[in-house]
Amino acid sequence: MPFLNRRHFMGTLGTLLASPLFTHLAQAESNDLNLGQGTTFSWEGLCAEAKKQAQKPYASPLSPDAAIVDRIDWDAHGQIHFKMDHALFSDGPGDYAIAFFHPGKFFPFPVKMYRLDQPLENERTHTEAREVLFDKHLFDMPEHSPAQELSHPAGFAGFRIQESRSGSGPDWHNNDWAAFLGASYFRAIGDEYQYGISARGVSVNTATRDQKEEFPLFTHFYFAPPQPGSREVSVYALLDGPSLSGAYHFILTRDKGVLMDIQAELFLRRDIAQFGLAPMTSMYWFADKDKAFQVDWRPQVHDSDGLSLWTGANEHVWRPLINPSGIEVSYFSDENPKGFGLIQRERHFDQYLDAVHYERRPSLWIEPLNSWGKGTVRLVELHTTEELYDNVVAMWVPAAPARAGSQHSLRYRLYWQADEPFATSLARCVGTGIGRGGEPAHRLSGAHKFEVVFQGGELFHLPSGSAPEAVITPSRGRILNAATEPVPNGQPGLWRTLFDLAEVTGNDPVDIRLYLRRGNDTLSETWLYHYLPT
Repeated sequence: MPFLNRRHFMGTLGTLLASPLFTHLAQAESNDLNLGQGTTFSWEGLCAEAKKQAQKPYASPLSPDAAIVDRIDWDAHGQIHFKMDHALFSDGPGDYAIAFFHPGKFFPFPVKMYRLDQPLENERTHTEAREVLFDKHLFDMPEHSPAQELSHPAGFAGFRIQESRSGSGPDWHNNDWAAFLGASYFRAIGDEYQYGISARGVSVNTATRDQKEEFPLFTHFYFAPPQPGSREVSVYALLDGPSLSGAYHFILTRDKGVLMDIQAELFLRRDIAQFGLAPMTSMYWFADKDKAFQVDWRPQVHDSDGLSLWTGANEHVWRPLINPSGIEVSYFSDENPKGFGLIQRERHFDQYLDAVHYERRPSLWIEPLNSWGKGTVRLVELHTTEELYDNVVAMWVPAAPARAGSQHSLRYRLYWQADEPFATSLARCVGTGIGRGGEPAHRLSGAHKFEVVFQGGELFHLPSGSAPEAVITPSRGRILNAATEPVPNGQPGLWRTLFDLAEVTGNDPVDIRLYLRRGNDTLSETWLYHYLPT
């Protein structure tokens, strides 16, 4: 799994899919965009095109002027700016204009962009699609930029959706709220106006032994004209890769955060060992529970600090992220999950002390909208020594084998916002600490002490003198000296469980489950920790 550069947006690939369906007879738009000749478009037709692609051998895309594009590195690409007066829908209809990214070294293959004449009322509705033709004069760039040397017709690398042209918020010329750039990667800002975590259209063989990871590419995007006064933007996409092709429909809604309703029809051209649906990718370097001495001056560095699960059996699970010494892959079996996501719960500046404001990074929650059946939430954690790269991936992997010739229909909703979208009455885990086992006067050789802090829910209303019971289950080893007490800071509804994990031999991981209860009543979500003995 390649890493994604956090400071420099998303650095993988876009692509070009040659097709006789699309021609280049230019027509002028009022914002000086040139459009190709109209061709018929429908959702039904897009799905048929994806199915047709999957029945043919995969053809790796070619990049025009590849040697020149390879010289457009991060610095050179950062000096190329789309001229916002030429943005699609900059004169309406609707409030949200579409700007485009120039190709560069880390996303060299041009992607086709199309303007639809009308919104589609249903999957069989037809309209005309006209390609937005690439022109390097749509971009401001220095005279010495390698991009000035491009000679062949090319496509854009990706697109972004600008803030409202008629709203009272940020200036739409300079601020965007969603972006698609590189392979099938996309992301959105949350209610804190920050980018961070990314999503992908699909994951193929991520961190799979004996299988090389693939990165299918969004090759075509189709933009329906926004409706006046609507907060929605409707985008269709065609995806292609060595093992599959697919059709996507995104309905993006700009609200307090960002919502995305996604419909995907995927067609497999060959077997896939690890078929990851609705994948998301983030960065976790360290938090105060696992920071090495003098590794960095900041207290914490991460875009997400935990995986949150809401299972089909109605259990809420919090799994703190780790930065392993190698690669750790965890599986959470489920049937028709209610949702899962990579979440950023630490929300105070003094927890990071960084001007890039990790406390504002959005969480990403996935809510299935159709039956997903049996499968696993697969969590991949890779070692990193820097914050520059994504090293965490979460995805849904169906239990049924992913066979060539099969079709998969998927509907789900993405919530890009600060917190999980569905509140519960359960106390949440708000802190994890790890140290030497035992007490200063009586250390336990080879043991480690854990502190798990919960807040909220019924913990606010416990009778005086009453303490919740901690139910602790390790996959191996022995739990000693377990005790639950109010955190001694006078803050109501804040409790912690302290315990020692002892008698652990060998280096195999230990999975520890803990939740609070009172009688037969569950008071907290389940804390699940993947401990790597040292």
